[in-house]
Amino acid sequence: MRILTSLVAAALAWCAPAAIAQTYPSKAIRLIVPWAPGGNVDITGRILSASLTEQFGQTVIVDNRGGAGGTLGGNMVAKSAPDGYTLLMGSSGSVTSGPAVYANMPYDPVRDFVAISMVHVVPMVVLASLKTPVANLRESIALAKERPGKVTMATGGTGGSSHLVVELLNAMAGVKFIHVPYKGSGPALLELMGGQVDTMVDQLPASIGFIREGRLKALAVTTLKRSSVMPDIPTVDESGLKGFDATTFTGVLAPAGTPPAVINALHAAILRAVRSAAVKEKFRGLGADPQETTPQQFSAFIRSDLDKWKKVGQAAGVKLE
Repeated sequence: MRILTSLVAAALAWCAPAAIAQTYPSKAIRLIVPWAPGGNVDITGRILSASLTEQFGQTVIVDNRGGAGGTLGGNMVAKSAPDGYTLLMGSSGSVTSGPAVYANMPYDPVRDFVAISMVHVVPMVVLASLKTPVANLRESIALAKERPGKVTMATGGTGGSSHLVVELLNAMAGVKFIHVPYKGSGPALLELMGGQVDTMVDQLPASIGFIREGRLKALAVTTLKRSSVMPDIPTVDESGLKGFDATTFTGVLAPAGTPPAVINALHAAILRAVRSAAVKEKFRGLGADPQETTPQQFSAFIRSDLDKWKKVGQAAGVKLE
């Protein structure tokens, strides 16, 4: 009888993934965006949810749960049932750069999630005021060396991805740009255009309009490859800091323990979305470069990115409570 029971259990376990794949999803899916409505991650979530809703025939609801630097919504997903019906629209802030510097993270971004797929990357850009006497990043670094402790570099806040990029620039260039944090990139951009600060690091989508209008100088993008949206801007790597690579990414994650069959179904649907001409066009309208990854590739990227920003944060003494 025990042998028969074991055989039945094994057979059920073997059949379960196939059954899940055939029935998933059978109800609405919640896509948690751990930021307020209107930002890059929120818009990405809404673009993706529309495609997934059409593919699955089930509503994919965008649920904004902002707060605590993206960790409030992230923690909700980490503690949710691993059944594929609560997903995270993850990004650098909630998955890698944020967890790298927050002292009391409520979740482990590697242990508590399973990565499904990255969907796009958004380059950051080093900017300069029209009043700052530099034309490129090399000249900006030279100016910081010439005027130690005098050249300012703004960001949208302490501990964010842009702040860590400033610290990585300082470390690799052997200079000290004076970090000036603002409450969001909007106020920082206004101060930069007014000449109250010399330079700034920001996401390209937030500043692309000002660059095109000639109100700000774009010195370099932080990704290894040039942006497909603004290919005339050189990279930091091309500007002399070899190997410099920093990006903000967006991708979908599920709670750890979600069945592989569900992960596979979601991954296939996300790839179909990202490959569609309509979604690609919308992403590029955000200044984002669409990406395709396997779950394994996305997971490896998260581990690597988290480790990199932990080292940068520790070296610069960046730690948030």
